[in-house]
Amino acid sequence: MPICDWPEDRRPREKLAKFGAHTLSDAELIAVFLRVGVKGKSAVELGHELLETFGSLQQLFAAPVERFSQIHGLGPAKYSQLQASLEMAKRTIGEDLQKGIKLNSPQSVKNFLQLLIGNKTYETFAILFLDVKNRLIQSEELFRGSLVNTKIYPREIIKRVLHHNAAAVILAHNHPSGETDPSSTDITLTNELKKILEAVEVKVLDHFIVVEHDTYSFAEHGLL
Repeated sequence: MPICDWPEDRRPREKLAKFGAHTLSDAELIAVFLRVGVKGKSAVELGHELLETFGSLQQLFAAPVERFSQIHGLGPAKYSQLQASLEMAKRTIGEDLQKGIKLNSPQSVKNFLQLLIGNKTYETFAILFLDVKNRLIQSEELFRGSLVNTKIYPREIIKRVLHHNAAAVILAHNHPSGETDPSSTDITLTNELKKILEAVEVKVLDHFIVVEHDTYSFAEHGLL
């Protein structure tokens, strides 16, 4: 049955307008984004298919255009719209961070990092560069690959810190495996970077391990 024939209180767009976007399921949010379904499937049914195919919203956002376009009714145009939506969400949270990070409530930082690297299928290392008032100057993904090869990190990080004239940093990397617990290498690297950056009067405020649905804070666990 087409969505237009559903009771009004079940239609995703009407629900969103009346009760807010937070009341919609993941499939209903996708349906609003898609606007229309395909022959034999409503937009909500297509939303469910996308979630079953990719596993989650984050994996849907992370999918390459080739795989995304294999779903009937989708293609490069919809993929571009989806990626634009993700980028707008990143920039919205980034604007909040530029106004000043609330260190006693780091949820906005976690949300930003989830959008930045939480859906990556490869391991990546990112840094948030902050000014003297702990406002975000810039975020950068600096390295890809395992953190076992740590020798290049200190030199490159110092270069970027000086480039941005940062007074503090927040470190972050993801674990595509989904495990949030830090490895011995993670802890060793964090301590090494903290000492090196302290030598140039730059504070390491936190180091986050980011996975698809969770984050681990070194500071919250007493590791900084």
